[in-house]
Amino acid sequence: MKAMIFAAGLGTRLRPLTDALPKALVDINGVPMLEIVIRRLAAAGVTKFVINTHCFHEKLEAFLYEKNFGLKIELSREEAFPLETGGGLKKAAGFFGDGKPFFACNADVYSELDLAALYSAHLSSGALATLAVRDRLSNRKLLFDQEMNLKGREGGTAAAGLNPFAFSGIQVISPEIFPKMTEDGVFSITGVYLRLAAAGEKIKGFEDRSPFWCDIGDLERLEAVRLRAGKIKPF
Repeated sequence: MKAMIFAAGLGTRLRPLTDALPKALVDINGVPMLEIVIRRLAAAGVTKFVINTHCFHEKLEAFLYEKNFGLKIELSREEAFPLETGGGLKKAAGFFGDGKPFFACNADVYSELDLAALYSAHLSSGALATLAVRDRLSNRKLLFDQEMNLKGREGGTAAAGLNPFAFSGIQVISPEIFPKMTEDGVFSITGVYLRLAAAGEKIKGFEDRSPFWCDIGDLERLEAVRLRAGKIKPF
């Protein structure tokens, strides 16, 4: 099983921690955030990873070399500028030539989601992509029907009979999506999903009801993740 981890973000809201360190290597009680994400995916059966990078590429490369997880890990360097999730995924499309569905996860997300259950749901649905979504505060909620088919974005689609959920930054994708990704350059994968869903493609949601989810997007949320990880074994 394969996975892509998005680790090219600049982490500007975590400064000064990210003045000399990539956001993916920010410390969570002695363990870099990236390591937590890798180990959780490995526990779900992932053995091959591609990780996109931008700033501090060398530090990420050195960390992975020194850690030696015993997994196949490749880096997809976005040297000029970050390509965002959609552009980064499209750049790494060649890594997923085996035709099998794969995970894609943000490196800054701490989640206790059952990843195996997400993968199983994707296989059984026949969707192009299955998004982990959560009932939480967000100003960018997506809308799903009763069968958890993506129907639009809150504020941009009539919401009658639709359920709003926030995307958790974790998904399973079938490689059949790549020929349908007509966008180029810098773009978000969420925009691809919304366009494809509007065209009738099957993009599913998977409700994440796990006890805890949080990204480390700013210093306050970073401390919340550290507090939670200190109470349980994070992987």
